[in-house]
Amino acid sequence: MTDPASFYEQVGGRPTFRRLVDAFYRGVASDDVLAPMYPEEDLGPAAERLLLFLEQYWGGPTTYSETRGHPRLRMRHMPFHVNPDARDRWLAHMRAAVDELELSPLHEATLWDYLQRAAHAMVNTFEPTGIGPTRPGGATDLTVHPEPS
Repeated sequence: MTDPASFYEQVGGRPTFRRLVDAFYRGVASDDVLAPMYPEEDLGPAAERLLLFLEQYWGGPTTYSETRGHPRLRMRHMPFHVNPDARDRWLAHMRAAVDELELSPLHEATLWDYLQRAAHAMVNTFEPTGIGPTRPGGATDLTVHPEPS
């Protein structure tokens, strides 16, 4: 059950958040830094998780917590290399998605403020993208000292 005065209802409920998430992932799909961070080849499962999270956060259904538990956003993002470049790319795709919604100025500012704060909170490294050794195809660990032939 949702509160009719919630932000979720004020902006149009699920259809609005679905449009936001779909527009966002259209951008992510072609981003050479962000796309590889998603464990599934199909971004559909990630899009569904984001949709459920945003719905719950903004006063809609609590399906996210019912199916996945506490959001623990920072913990869930720790395995990924989220540096300022990744954050800024995430924000650029999200900005484009928010703009597509054509929300009222107050709703747009409220949503954007949260998204910016959340994106900044997810940064977990200041190391540049692409540093360090790359794993050979299919390797599960990196050999520090290879055995002599």
